Amino acid sequence: MSTSRPLLPTIVLRRHEERRLQRGHLWVYSNEVDVKQTPLKGFAPGDPVTVLAQGGQPLGSGYINPHSLICARLISYRRDVVLDRRLLDARLRAALELRESLFDRPSYRLVHGEGDSLPGLVVDRYDDILVVQISTAGIERLRDDLLAALVELLAPRAILLRNDTPLRGLEGLDTAVETVHGTLPETLTVDEGGLRFEVPASDGQKTGWFFDQRPNRDRLIRYAEGRRVLDLFSYVGAWGLRAAAAGANEVLCVDSSAPALARLEANATANGVADRVVTRRGDVFEVLRKLRDAGERYETVVVDPPALIKRRKDHKAGLEAYRRLNRRALQVLAPGGILLTSSCSYHLSRDELRVALERAARQVDVDLQIIEQGHQGPDHPVHPAIPETDYLKCLVARRLPA
Repeated sequence: MSTSRPLLPTIVLRRHEERRLQRGHLWVYSNEVDVKQTPLKGFAPGDPVTVLAQGGQPLGSGYINPHSLICARLISYRRDVVLDRRLLDARLRAALELRESLFDRPSYRLVHGEGDSLPGLVVDRYDDILVVQISTAGIERLRDDLLAALVELLAPRAILLRNDTPLRGLEGLDTAVETVHGTLPETLTVDEGGLRFEVPASDGQKTGWFFDQRPNRDRLIRYAEGRRVLDLFSYVGAWGLRAAAAGANEVLCVDSSAPALARLEANATANGVADRVVTRRGDVFEVLRKLRDAGERYETVVVDPPALIKRRKDHKAGLEAYRRLNRRALQVLAPGGILLTSSCSYHLSRDELRVALERAARQVDVDLQIIEQGHQGPDHPVHPAIPETDYLKCLVARRLPA
């Protein structure tokens, strides 16, 4: 895919630091670079580079940011490959081909960073609206080419740049939310499970909708009919409204955001399920305590929090938060009931989530059996050598009746 070019500048790794890249990982950390041989201060953020092992063996090529802990990200295992417009076009087309083979409607994550060989880039598609998030200096340098490629490939009505992720701060990039193509509507529309959801376009969470949980929300359907359902961290109602549409007798949706709950109520009305959906604003931990004290019980409880471990150094505190959250959820789960609990923290492994759930069960003297396990949908592909891309865990557990 590359054209003939001069050799790229190189960075050389310290001895024995090449092993992770040889196994297929795409990230180079600043402390892995032999800075005596190849000083990082000679590079500008986003410069293309070839990465070499200590002995001179090429490990791949990518782009660099000397000011970031992850100082280089590979875009090819070959040397002297530049992420230019031609390569962008090819990888965007490959990403689109996968999604079109998976989904009947253009409502999905189109680009999922390293999983689509485009580290630092996320693109969500809402029919003819694109929401783009750039988190690295290497992709930021290609912003104009990227936007032109997306317009040529998909002819979108509008493109929104949601460049407000904290990851940009780690790369020394400014944060902003701006419409860079066309006219953006006030809300984005998502069709899922036979329902239509409206979500905020420029001031919603993340890039607007959590497409990654779609397969796990599909799992919820079999545990909703005729049940009393509790939806925690409900946002605009993806879980709760689907439960109501599947025949739940009553759904309580809890979130701390008043605008999110107002949007949830509007979505419930638009989908004809408002008579079975109740909202409650508040801190989820505190609401669970009050529900427990009031003796409330639910046959199905959904726990889908934001990432409780955002940095590796927060692992211990975050793990305790997951244990406490699941413990409180189990205290309002009826015997024989179903708990769907998730984590989107890539610093928390699936085994750690399972152990946190088991310890929570022991603390409240509840016996559980895990009956299903889920992860992110296929529009969030996992890079086989990068465990960080396999971030979403979902466990479906049943509380034994006695």
